[in-house]
Amino acid sequence: MSDDAIPEPLEIPVGEVTLEANLGVPEDPQGLVVFAHGSGSSRKSPRNTAVAETLRDRGLATLLFDLLTEEEDRVRENRFDIPLLTDRLVAVTDWTEDHGETAGLDVGYFGASTGAAAALRGAARRPGTVSAVVSRGGRVDMAEDELPEVEAACLFVVGGDDDPVLELNREAYEQLTGEKELAVIEGAGHLFSGEGELEEVADLAGDWFVEHLG
Repeated sequence: MSDDAIPEPLEIPVGEVTLEANLGVPEDPQGLVVFAHGSGSSRKSPRNTAVAETLRDRGLATLLFDLLTEEEDRVRENRFDIPLLTDRLVAVTDWTEDHGETAGLDVGYFGASTGAAAALRGAARRPGTVSAVVSRGGRVDMAEDELPEVEAACLFVVGGDDDPVLELNREAYEQLTGEKELAVIEGAGHLFSGEGELEEVADLAGDWFVEHLG
């Protein structure tokens, strides 16, 4: 990885709070992937960080940020406040449109677990900006009311052994009206912790974003 693609820490003002973030921009990026992590996680999520590194190697800029401040995250209910998380994701997306390194780039969302619901709802609110969404083990059912409004190309990646989430993804998938794909990684659980499973997620995401961004 070139030095300019190594993520740099920054702070993003959103309303009355400031959110911590890590932005990695390779040379001549094809697009920008903004990550929305799951409940109890953060911009430091090892799984999302690993996926982000693969995406940067594919020529995509990545932005991982904390959806909540440290104080907000101490209130457990905030982690499942999908409207709040969506507001934060959209606000950060708007910020990237005016930020020098990311202005003008096509935007994709990578959402994990509950973050996938925020990603889908955010894509519905920014149809002219967000071109693609990838959900990893996503609680996509938590965006149920917004799914028919999502215009972005959507890839749902689910573990074959993650039975409840797989069923929820299959039901939500039917409600999407745009380009879509459901990828099931056989033998994988919710966290894709088996050998090679997370790498497969990253490769699928990389292919999807390269195809639909830029």
